[in-house]
Amino acid sequence: MKTELITTMVSLVILVHFTTTTISSTTTLPSWIISFLPISLAMAAAAVTLPFAITTLHARTSRNNNGAAAAAIPGPRGWPLVGSLPAVWGPLMHRRLAALADAHGARRLMSLTLGATPVVISSHPETAREILSGAAFVDRPPKAAARELMFSRAIGFAPGAEGAGDYWRRLRRVAGAGMLSPRRLAALGPLRRRVADAMVARVAAAGQIGEVVAMRGLLQRASLESMAGSVLGLEGGAVSEELGEMVREGYELVGAFNLGDHYHTTMWGPLMDLWGVGPACRGLAARVRGYFGKIIEERSLAGNCHERDDLLSYMLGLPEDEKLEDSDVIAVLWEMIFRGVDVVAILLEWTMARITLHPDIQFKAHKEIDAVVGSHRITDADIPNLHFLQCIVKETLRMHPPGPLLSWARLAVHDARVGKHIVPAGTTAMVNMWAISHDKTIWGDPWVFRPERFREQDVNILGSDLRLAPFGSGRRVCSGRMMGLSTVQLWLGRLLQEYEWLPAKPIKLAESLRLSMEMKNPLVCRAVRRGEAA
Repeated sequence: MKTELITTMVSLVILVHFTTTTISSTTTLPSWIISFLPISLAMAAAAVTLPFAITTLHARTSRNNNGAAAAAIPGPRGWPLVGSLPAVWGPLMHRRLAALADAHGARRLMSLTLGATPVVISSHPETAREILSGAAFVDRPPKAAARELMFSRAIGFAPGAEGAGDYWRRLRRVAGAGMLSPRRLAALGPLRRRVADAMVARVAAAGQIGEVVAMRGLLQRASLESMAGSVLGLEGGAVSEELGEMVREGYELVGAFNLGDHYHTTMWGPLMDLWGVGPACRGLAARVRGYFGKIIEERSLAGNCHERDDLLSYMLGLPEDEKLEDSDVIAVLWEMIFRGVDVVAILLEWTMARITLHPDIQFKAHKEIDAVVGSHRITDADIPNLHFLQCIVKETLRMHPPGPLLSWARLAVHDARVGKHIVPAGTTAMVNMWAISHDKTIWGDPWVFRPERFREQDVNILGSDLRLAPFGSGRRVCSGRMMGLSTVQLWLGRLLQEYEWLPAKPIKLAESLRLSMEMKNPLVCRAVRRGEAA
């Protein structure tokens, strides 16, 4: 700690001297302003670095319940002012963090700073469980884009700390009963099948005119139609292009780098939004409120909510004493569509890439579908009997988890013990699920795509087994995980039942982590109707 503070102070002195010398030699500012610059720069730098220094000191000197000093959390020192941000940030952040954890022997728990933000990262199932299920890690760290676009509310960002958890639980209960319960999922089955039929028809139309299939566009359109129908009750032409544009714009904004997010503990944080992410998010949020507000008004006037199966109608049909404010309704509806479109399309694209790259696995899937389903179109009722198809989806989630860092981090609301370490209040906690799912001590051959491994061992991927928990675990587990899985499995089955899939150009599995981990190079395939010559 002493070395870090000395290094920081030396850097500050150099920074102040360099900046003052440069400005005074190249400008004609009044002398009183130039004389004030060193003080201003020093105060700004201190405001950025002091929170880190205080938190680090607290972490290094924390004591356990017996009064003994807790073990220091291993990790890189980082640079003054910026911490380890330059070393890890980018489209392969999950891989860089895994490499750092290995280098420091810190898979169980690693400590580092990103800007002025103290962070701990777990790359091990045991400490991951302690973070995801721990009572201390119930809130989300500030992230300007997500906070603005989710209206600081919704399910993913509703405050979960003591005294505010009732609101969060209420939103979750309403969403579960209105859309995510087994009964509602079954009721939405016909919608998912209609969207699958439309998707297969588009593939057929492309084949008739000799076109290749751009999988990303195909899957994003289908996913948007499915979520718009499930959430808003809109189908076909009623799904406006405006909704798709807002989802795409939001995805770009939330995935954009915002320096201010890493200095939110300082007064200078808002000034570090150098790319204008905050104002852009506020503009989009206003459009979202207008779009959904108009739909809510029209549905309320129609008065047929009890005749429909979508989430909006359910929420509007609640008894008066249970109804949510329109602002809360909009937040929940938007979050469901925004996250649902993203995860389903990305997971299916990765799955189809693997299916196309591995003809032997595709052959086994075709064989299973023919034996179990026969000539009728696959329905949700067939999925439990398509064991190998389920293994393919699980193996894709292991190799290419859409949220390798579980998308949204946690925030410690009070000091907490993780393993043999004390994590101070105010620390951002992350779980590197990609590192866990590529740990050779857990998986043996983690770099081999082998769906059969899930026939050899039973791994629950819904949050109870932290060897593979792509949807998270604990109180903040993804509430839409069953709906997403059901949709992916059904649509994958339909695409495989109808077609043999071949690469239209070389498939590259390069990753790009933004909001989710997507394929850097969009997948393009050639679909051949099964039974026809390739």
